[in-house]
Amino acid sequence: MNFALGVLTTLLILFLFGRLKFKSGRPVIERAITQRLSNGPYIVAVGGGTGLSTLLRGIKAFTRNITAVVAVTDEGGSSGRIRNEWGMLPPGDVRNCIAALAENDNELKKILDFRFDRGELSGHSLGNLLLLAVTEMSGDFSTAVEKMNHLLSIRGRVLPVTTEPITLMGKTKGGLEVKGELSISEHGHELDEVWIEPMNAQPLPEVLSAVDEADVILLGPGSLFTSVIPNLLLPDFADKLKDAQIPKIYICNLMTQPDETQGMNIVQHIEWVSVALGCPPDFVIANSEPIPEDIIEAYKEKGASPLYLDYHQREAIKDMGCICVEAPIMSVFESEKEGRVMRHDSQKLASVIFRLVRRLDE
Repeated sequence: MNFALGVLTTLLILFLFGRLKFKSGRPVIERAITQRLSNGPYIVAVGGGTGLSTLLRGIKAFTRNITAVVAVTDEGGSSGRIRNEWGMLPPGDVRNCIAALAENDNELKKILDFRFDRGELSGHSLGNLLLLAVTEMSGDFSTAVEKMNHLLSIRGRVLPVTTEPITLMGKTKGGLEVKGELSISEHGHELDEVWIEPMNAQPLPEVLSAVDEADVILLGPGSLFTSVIPNLLLPDFADKLKDAQIPKIYICNLMTQPDETQGMNIVQHIEWVSVALGCPPDFVIANSEPIPEDIIEAYKEKGASPLYLDYHQREAIKDMGCICVEAPIMSVFESEKEGRVMRHDSQKLASVIFRLVRRLDE
């Protein structure tokens, strides 16, 4: 199968899926649901990777007024190859978020995540190739993303934070300069400084407009240095978020990440976010649910440890001017590749967020 045929197949499958998936025998119920979701709060969710798509799957049950702002510094896998070979921004995180906001996200995710295992398409996912094809057709990555938003009639919209090619940079406490997301991830726990090049990269105007309309800003969950913070390193976007007179909520990870945040606690995560944002978040959501010992041990072997709050951290966060919200927001499930793993529970997390939003409205 040559590349052109692969892209054509991708377009055909996604088009047919998009056309067929909305056929339903319950138009009255669907209209009622649509009306309720249309009256929901306006959310801007900032991040990337698995964390952001997990969040989106939950909050789309409460509102369709969602703008997901996605980092574009990914270098690995299919996204990295497309970035290097075609000069296009990495599509992987954008693809995951579009699938997460779709009506039938499980089926769509299976299709978009399908990976070819041979030929010149080996290693590429269908969703990434689709975004590449639409980008080539439209001549612009942001236009391609918007077209995908409309084609799949997702609940909300997904936007790259910028369409400029940017590179994540950092310097360790020992003075070593590291370049690129992969190197940043390897040296995250040693970093003293992080920035992007070019430093004056501009966010999309639509991203800034979304903040003007928002009722709440969500930061995370996700990799600290490679998913959440890269978005905040665009000065105009960080300034827009800082000046917005609306609640800013940081959602903590469940575990540290090997190398990237190894040995860091929640307070240190918040400190990094606060520096990039220019102010501390108003609220911090952290997990309070006990993690099974077998999972802790399995993660410990990889260099990861649980992120819980203790008395000293709570006091430190309070001194920053943040309000802590601790709640059970995790779930454990069986993965074919990894065995028993844990992730944020989309529904639990969304329920906590929207209970907080309702209390703020009152």
